Amino acid sequence: MPTQAGTATDTVAGFATRPGAAERWIRQTEPSASDAAALFSARLTIDVTPAMRQRLKLVAVTRSTTVANLMRALIDTHFPENSKEPT
Repeated sequence: MPTQAGTATDTVAGFATRPGAAERWIRQTEPSASDAAALFSARLTIDVTPAMRQRLKLVAVTRSTTVANLMRALIDTHFPENSKEPT
């Protein structure tokens, strides 16, 4: 069924309309102090063998943590913020 250019038919009028209470469900909250680290983080990608990845995952599960948290702790231990090494 032909339609005029620039007009919408009744069947598609509601397809891309904005929800009535959009401001309520889009509401943005202020980040908490615990989210501060996430705001200032950067991704670090390394290549490991499948065997090393398996060892890391096993240790993380044994310690009830994630591989990411395990690696952060390892980096903090070996490269503390107050290190005297040049950057």
